[in-house]
Amino acid sequence: MKRWKLREVVVLAALSVVFAVVYLAFLQFGNVLVGLMGPIGYEFIFGIWFIVSIIAAYIIRKPGAAFVSETITAAIELLMGNVAGPRLLLSGMIQGLGAEAVFAATGWQRYSTWVLVCAGMGSAVFSFVWGFFVSGYAALHPGYVTAMFILRLISGAVLAGLLGKGVADGLAKTGVLRGFAIAKSARKREHHDIAG
Repeated sequence: MKRWKLREVVVLAALSVVFAVVYLAFLQFGNVLVGLMGPIGYEFIFGIWFIVSIIAAYIIRKPGAAFVSETITAAIELLMGNVAGPRLLLSGMIQGLGAEAVFAATGWQRYSTWVLVCAGMGSAVFSFVWGFFVSGYAALHPGYVTAMFILRLISGAVLAGLLGKGVADGLAKTGVLRGFAIAKSARKREHHDIAG
């Protein structure tokens, strides 16, 4: 197993801080949606709370990147004022495990768009199962719960998987990720396209 480099740790920490702020901001937006639509309102944007795990894993491409980034982000979010307490930390860990499970299934070797989308959906599945038990979804109508689950899957695929890939690719194009696995992979693709 490859050792983590200091720059990878620094980037993971920086991403965690940035997305703790993003997560807090979306919490307020989510509360507005819930006020308008009920519990299902969160599901439209739930994928945003998985995005750091996708970005970190896609950039660093090492075991644990998804799990650790999501866990640290949740811890920072707590320190910044989220009042959810220890439950938030557990939620972050579970969301990170959902993404990590997908990357683990590929042996941490594949980071295609499809894998990133599946990782976002993995976070959606893990978080929904957790939420089902701790948030009382069982008291809701089964059809409503099914709609919530489908929306969370879509949100995980789009807001975490696709948007996460877009954000990371955008960062890579600026050159700030030179020397990271994502940049090396992009160079290989370019070389293959030129040779082909």
